[in-house]
Amino acid sequence: MQQVPNKLQREDKKQDLIIIMRLALTIRASSSSFSISNPIITLSQDESNTPTLPFNRCTTHSWSQLKPTSSANYMSPKLGPKWKQYQGINHWQDLLDPLDDNLRWEILRYGHFVDAAYRSFDFDPSSPTYATCRHPKSSLLNRCGIASSGYKLTKNLRATCGIHLPTWADKISSWACSRSSWIGYIAVCEHKKEIIRLGRRDVVIAFRGTATCLEWLENLRATLTNLADQVDGKDDIGPMVQKGFLSLYTSKTPKQASLQEMVREEIGRVIKSYGNEPLSLTLTGHSLGAALAILSAYDITTTFENPPMVTVVSFGGPRVGNKRFRRILEQNGIKILRIVNPDDVFTRVPGFAVSNDNDVADNEDVHVARLLGWLHRRVEDMQLVYADVGQELRLSSKDLPYLKQGDVATCHDLKTYLHLVKSFVSSSCGPCTQKTINDMWPKAWL
Repeated sequence: MQQVPNKLQREDKKQDLIIIMRLALTIRASSSSFSISNPIITLSQDESNTPTLPFNRCTTHSWSQLKPTSSANYMSPKLGPKWKQYQGINHWQDLLDPLDDNLRWEILRYGHFVDAAYRSFDFDPSSPTYATCRHPKSSLLNRCGIASSGYKLTKNLRATCGIHLPTWADKISSWACSRSSWIGYIAVCEHKKEIIRLGRRDVVIAFRGTATCLEWLENLRATLTNLADQVDGKDDIGPMVQKGFLSLYTSKTPKQASLQEMVREEIGRVIKSYGNEPLSLTLTGHSLGAALAILSAYDITTTFENPPMVTVVSFGGPRVGNKRFRRILEQNGIKILRIVNPDDVFTRVPGFAVSNDNDVADNEDVHVARLLGWLHRRVEDMQLVYADVGQELRLSSKDLPYLKQGDVATCHDLKTYLHLVKSFVSSSCGPCTQKTINDMWPKAWL
């Protein structure tokens, strides 16, 4: 007998549909200006093929300013035998403040791979190729301006939303209910000179941020859920991650493999092909892409025995899991560098980063201590207690005059993050001048 959904289940589904329809109407209504799904295309003299993308749209600072200048006399840094230091083997000790110039270059380099994921995505809902990759695999890096990176794209990645909608919702707005979409790619360094410069063969897994309606809805599923491979039946709280992020990583359809399956398949092939030489896996992403990068890093280190060194470089990423999840990431040897703008609200969600350490008990006011303990238990019962992971490079947009008055979107903008990385010297002396930036900027990728 078919089970009839109870009233509460029907109300939950109704609320999901309301959120989806509101997102769809918001996107449609704003298509004449800024739109999540239909970005403004702005062209300048030196950026003839550079679309302005969602959360990558600030007009006060040009993307071309982040590219190497031909007048610079500083060559790409040769990492050689020190490459593990820049991949975080020592948790980037003495490299973050002041920011080491070689590390600055590496962070910006990986930022360009994330930008390529944004630029390659088809945001136009009226396009028959909506939510797919705009470029062929063989020419994607070239069309995004990083052909000289020395990397070759080997795998396109897609993410599938786990939210199921009634058939009538698809008839109202089929593009808003697109379950599967192109989310990023895997690229392998194959240029001999770049391999020598890096000191190893590097593999990049790059993810874009949120773009589709259902992805936004997955972001709103903020409660924590158990990892399937870590459920041991005990009463204590095990490793848990945000429900929507895990859904995007593991969901699949009869015709579409999950993002998890695609990552495992390609990384398995890469390890088999290059496992006998120095190899690193660098996962990078912005916003939602940063969360997927952390989940992918966890999955790789728990799936493959003796994997290569795994590093995550994230830009404006949200919280992903609880303290137990953070502990497993550390035990698996994953090195995570989070570039965080304190003015970016997206880095302070989902949930609450509430600590239950013993320092609460030392509070002089016993009543306050009891209140904090009670609050922590209540929030934990709601499955909303998260923990930040890895090392944090904290850069404020208020430190740059042309970003001080930035809105929510500007503070979360990928270009904002890269401008902050490019200009930051140290916490004691603030950002450097444009002249200093140009003097230290590498001449070319190779």
